[in-house]
Amino acid sequence: MASNQYFIRNQDALHYLTITVVDWVDVFTRKEYKLKIIDSLRYCQKQKGLRIFGWCLMSNHMHLLATASNEFRLSDIIRDFKKFTSKQIVSAIQNETESRREWMLHRFEYAGKYKSNVKDFKFWQDGNHAIECYNADFSRQKLQYIHQNPVRALIVEEAEDYTFSSARDYSGLKGLLEIEFL
Repeated sequence: MASNQYFIRNQDALHYLTITVVDWVDVFTRKEYKLKIIDSLRYCQKQKGLRIFGWCLMSNHMHLLATASNEFRLSDIIRDFKKFTSKQIVSAIQNETESRREWMLHRFEYAGKYKSNVKDFKFWQDGNHAIECYNADFSRQKLQYIHQNPVRALIVEEAEDYTFSSARDYSGLKGLLEIEFL
């Protein structure tokens, strides 16, 4: 169970979030699954008031530096995002060519087996590891951490070379999502 310190208490504050696939399954190695996440984030920005200041999608988790527009609640946006993307990606795994289909579906089915709120498959871990950004220095530190994630994983040498990250935007390149700068 997630610690109370990692819940979104102040819905108006900027938060550093980590959203993780159950069992750290490397789902986002396929372009199709990554694009489903991007499309859903874009929808949340346009329709649900999600404001993104930084982001990075890795193979089994995603970091966001985000808040919500005034009339929206960040916790509601993230809840809806996780519910929608869970269904979308599990459906894609079931219906598209996927060499790891049986193994992944077994992991997601087992993760939800003893959860009363899970119907068939549990894709995302509970919680968002939400940490409120209490000042500008802390926010910049978290943004740096987010952008260096693919560098630390030896995926790229320079953060801006990683397509699925806002590091591109911060270096003057066009990224996949509209972001707001810190």
